[in-house]
Amino acid sequence: MPIVPVDLGAKEQFSDAYAAINPRRVVPTLVLEDGTAIGEVPAILGYLEEIHPEPPLLGATPKTRALVAMWDRRAELDGFAAVMEAIRNAAPGLKGRAIAGPYDYDQIPQLAERSKQRVKNFFIDLNARLGEAQYVAGEHYSVADITAIATVDFAVKALNFAIPEDHKSLQRWYDAVSKRSSASA
Repeated sequence: MPIVPVDLGAKEQFSDAYAAINPRRVVPTLVLEDGTAIGEVPAILGYLEEIHPEPPLLGATPKTRALVAMWDRRAELDGFAAVMEAIRNAAPGLKGRAIAGPYDYDQIPQLAERSKQRVKNFFIDLNARLGEAQYVAGEHYSVADITAIATVDFAVKALNFAIPEDHKSLQRWYDAVSKRSSASA
């Protein structure tokens, strides 16, 4: 499927052309051949899983689907949201854009500091979880791992948060999933 980059630094998502595709002006947006635009990550994942069911990244049974959904939600809320909140409330380039979407919101520096503590706690919790299971949602790679690796990558690269040395399970998992060809896509 063709990928069309959107230059966030140049605020291309706020252009009239992009707003015509996604009025919320957020990325990503999947545009189907018939012009239908799907603009939320869970909806995009659900669509892609339906048309490409192998491997089952959302789970293969009712139980594994529920576990994947649960762990993905935890990675999103406890990790990704905290990382984005820290970045969006501190980055000079996001002044007045503390929340994604079509409206302007002021940054709250104190929120960025609280979010950094949340990221540290997410690393602790994720390390504990990965001490129990090979992958975030269990014994199979899933969308929960994709959300978690994106979260850890943003934390490491954008917040300069290194994986703590004593987080051996998190480091083992991170090294393994980072080697997947999809991790560099």
